[in-house]
Amino acid sequence: MDDSQPPLDLAGPTDGDTTLTLADYAQTAYLEYALSVVKGRALPDVSDGQKPVQRRILYSMSRMGLGFGGTNGTVGAKPVKSARVVGDVLGRFHPHSDQAAYDALVRMAQDFSQRYPLVDGQGNFGSRDGDGAAAMRYTEARLARITSLLLDEIDEGTVDFIPNYDGSTEEPRLLPARLPFTLLNGASGIAVGLATEIPSHNLREIADACVALIKSNGKLSEEELFALVPGPDYPGGAQIISSASDIADAYRTGRGSLKVRARWKIEDLARGQWQLVVNELPPGVSTQKVLEEIEEITNPKVKAGKKALSADQTQLKAAMLSVLDVVRDESSKDAAVRLVFEPKTSRISQDEFVTTLLAQTSLETSSSINLTMVGIDGKPTQKSLRQMLNEWIAFREITVERRSRHRLDKVQDRIHILEGRQLVLLNIDEVIAIIRAAEDPKAALIARFNLSERQAEDILEIRLRQLARLEAIKIEQELAGLREEQKKLEDILSSPATLRRLLVKEIEADAKTFEDPRRTLIQAEKRAVAEVKVVDEPVTVIVSQKGWVRAQKGWASEKAAGNGGTAPEYSFKSGDTLYGAFECRSVDTLLVFGSAKDKSVRVYTVPVASLPGARGDGQPVTTLIELDAGTHVTHFFAGPVGACLLLANTGGYGFMATIENMMSRQRGGKAFIDVGEGEQLCRPSLVGGASGAEPMPAATHVACASTGGRILTFDIAELKSLPKGGRGLTLIDLEAKDTLAGAAAYTRSVRIDGIGRGAKERDETLEIRTLNNARDGRARKGKAADLGFKPASIVRVL
Repeated sequence: MDDSQPPLDLAGPTDGDTTLTLADYAQTAYLEYALSVVKGRALPDVSDGQKPVQRRILYSMSRMGLGFGGTNGTVGAKPVKSARVVGDVLGRFHPHSDQAAYDALVRMAQDFSQRYPLVDGQGNFGSRDGDGAAAMRYTEARLARITSLLLDEIDEGTVDFIPNYDGSTEEPRLLPARLPFTLLNGASGIAVGLATEIPSHNLREIADACVALIKSNGKLSEEELFALVPGPDYPGGAQIISSASDIADAYRTGRGSLKVRARWKIEDLARGQWQLVVNELPPGVSTQKVLEEIEEITNPKVKAGKKALSADQTQLKAAMLSVLDVVRDESSKDAAVRLVFEPKTSRISQDEFVTTLLAQTSLETSSSINLTMVGIDGKPTQKSLRQMLNEWIAFREITVERRSRHRLDKVQDRIHILEGRQLVLLNIDEVIAIIRAAEDPKAALIARFNLSERQAEDILEIRLRQLARLEAIKIEQELAGLREEQKKLEDILSSPATLRRLLVKEIEADAKTFEDPRRTLIQAEKRAVAEVKVVDEPVTVIVSQKGWVRAQKGWASEKAAGNGGTAPEYSFKSGDTLYGAFECRSVDTLLVFGSAKDKSVRVYTVPVASLPGARGDGQPVTTLIELDAGTHVTHFFAGPVGACLLLANTGGYGFMATIENMMSRQRGGKAFIDVGEGEQLCRPSLVGGASGAEPMPAATHVACASTGGRILTFDIAELKSLPKGGRGLTLIDLEAKDTLAGAAAYTRSVRIDGIGRGAKERDETLEIRTLNNARDGRARKGKAADLGFKPASIVRVL
């Protein structure tokens, strides 16, 4: 637990009742535990960018003399065993697991984990592929040179010190960071109810942003700020392909996701051959991970509960093996990352080869941003980039002010001492006589020369050699220098403008000392998508009532015309019947609509090209999607992405959307249609944009039929399109116990299906004249129709 976090009051009620319920105690204790994890373990502080264990390791190593020294701070200490460092940290500051402390030390030494490693490790400190570090008894460590930016000013009164866990010594509450290490090295952690994922950044860019904010007094525009900090700079390089606006949005809100891909080069070989060499990987991706993904694609295993490979697995394996011949890892000490891919043949398009690899492996992935940390006020919050920089600048101003005040106190004390010595040197004989003759020389000197106790004590302890004439000259020179320094320090403490100029000067000096080139390329690109080449040809998608699907080449209406106008007949399993036959093309999409759950309906996407052929009964559509638990398939529609559908629910609401709006790359589909309690989706109706031998014209009106036998028609212009889904507008005003049987878009006629007497299936086609008799505005009650049966659904005829 963070020692700076005061314990919560677990006392019971103060009205004399000393009992405390288990629920109250558990709630209070868990809150204390949560705050302890948030502030004491998982989240970094915006001031110095360190978590408590990291801060304690750095401070302990500094006290052990493992930092850099010398005139310019370039002479490093001799490394010591990591076990010695861990032991000192645990014994003095961090009474937790030795492995936890060692893991934190190891991470600070890994140049592939931190952009600017804080520990200079010698020995095996792990690898990018997930290999663990050697035991702490084998490795050695010392502080990296850049830690001078965190520790150099720690003894200059810059930060508060607090008692350690047992009160035997003290530790710093924060480190006096001279640059915002929260952004330089980033952080990753999971607390109770909070998590953080701060990417690393380039030192020079962050320093320039701080300088610009200080000079503009915090009034720097967002455009100027994002120009100075264009994006993260990952330790392993790679390329950010997200747009500048996406990066800016993440920085503005403190949360986002960036698309990052590997960087590669093409190496030409003999006889026209070539190979692709990846030399930089996205953050969190290793060569081992990429090799495992390729192995899984090229040698797939049958999924649990399945008897054979799925169509997706087979298709993906064929696509990968058609372009890739060999992959090998040639990484070494000289090349941290060298992943070689050889194509099946040199005639393969290089762009196609790269796209396939990027789309199917972690060579292109997402990197999340979550700028959550402990703020300068001690509260864990999510911050924007501007807030992070402003809070660090405020912390740095306080640090420099405290340093200057601490130094001023020392300068004034030294001036006071030297003024006493100067007075003594002017009256040296008399001083010696007083010391020799007086019983209490200290009191006599104070009385004779009006000295302070501090000055008198210094004079009595002075060496004889310091009474020489040359010493008087040195005192004069030192006093002159100290008085000049005193003026500067007083100016810094009294003038905010002078303080800001000093901040800028120090930041620029530190940036010049430790700057390095940016590693991560920022260049917007389209996300790689593996396109499976599909022959564009007419097909008829046949769907049964129980959800069996298959695709038949050609259009059913054309075949019927060539067969004397006889409608085609389809065979199904016993007890199953036709739901619908959709004339479309092989490049189109089949939408599958699930039943309502939690007041929403999910829509699933299945490419028509992946459907089984027309021989046999087809395949259950549930094997092609991941149906949400507790739901079942209700409706279907197949057509081009531009086709527009009318989507209505039994509660009387509806809206329009295109197939493209409802498509999802996930097998689990996406929630798109909102419904009320107990409501379900009615059969979707085509508005326009479908393909086929004789495509339907764009609908002009909407017909609604209720289960109570009421019909309403209105102009389709009264409806709204909702590209992001929703519940829509009221289509028909239903009576209390009435529900909507369906809604169909039409131009001339619709067919109403239902159940008549004796549970016989009935249907009736309504032409435009009959439909016009029910014409009214949207959301009206409509007119009662004498159909002779109870409507169950309504479909478009023309």
